Amino acid sequence: MLDPHLVDSLSPELQRAARWVDAHGSEVALHSMRECARRAGLAPTSFTRLARALGHDGFDTLKQQYQQALAGYTGRARSLQDGARRRVDWTQRLDEAQRANTASVAVLNQRAALESAARAMLQARRVAFLGLRASHGLAFHLHYTYALLASNGQLLHDQGGTLADQLDRLGPTDLLVAISQSPYTRQTVDAVEQARGAGVPVLALTDTPHSPLARGAAHTLLFETDSPSFFHSMVGALALAEALAAAVAVRGGRTVLAHLQQAQQRLEERRAYVERRTRKAAS
Repeated sequence: MLDPHLVDSLSPELQRAARWVDAHGSEVALHSMRECARRAGLAPTSFTRLARALGHDGFDTLKQQYQQALAGYTGRARSLQDGARRRVDWTQRLDEAQRANTASVAVLNQRAALESAARAMLQARRVAFLGLRASHGLAFHLHYTYALLASNGQLLHDQGGTLADQLDRLGPTDLLVAISQSPYTRQTVDAVEQARGAGVPVLALTDTPHSPLARGAAHTLLFETDSPSFFHSMVGALALAEALAAAVAVRGGRTVLAHLQQAQQRLEERRAYVERRTRKAAS
């Protein structure tokens, strides 16, 4: 994924090259710079200049990035192992990538966009959270924190093959919050298309404006997933989920405060958490 803010800062010619690269990653991985330029209808030098504008030494290093993505998890793990054998400090590279992914939330999403999405959640009759495979934990976490603030949340699942049935119960006054990143889970993409066909507004939490979740979405919030490890990073997505929950708390006013107070009281009555005893209390 190319940073859309960086792409917007490029010249019109380099923007054309960047958007072609973003949409044809597999071709970048497999073909020469001249062949990519021919297919894009641009001069080869445009791709050289684009690579340097994106922080690469040249087109070859940009190409390697897409080759690693095309190689899948095994290829990325092999690259990680090779780097470790060359004494590359992979832990430092991983830490830098995770920090950048967390920072991407503030870079890619304006406060107004977060608050607009939060208002849509609070105003919806029902908010259905959907994340499958790697994104399931994110959907669960977002649903859990949202449930502390409001009572209209629902966590979707596919137990017993019933996901489509759950989606059938949503309508135009509801909101589907869908989470996925490249490679996009097919069931999630299909669910978003089903929801859109039924007139259900979609809030997409995803990794690029060109994501299949973002097409036709009422709201789109973005995160980055870059990682030197074998699996894409979920840290940025988690940071975005927490930012969205905070936005709900900000925009919810007294209503969310009252709901949160009730939830907190129930947790205390059930003794849901082990309280840390101070030394003075223990004595």
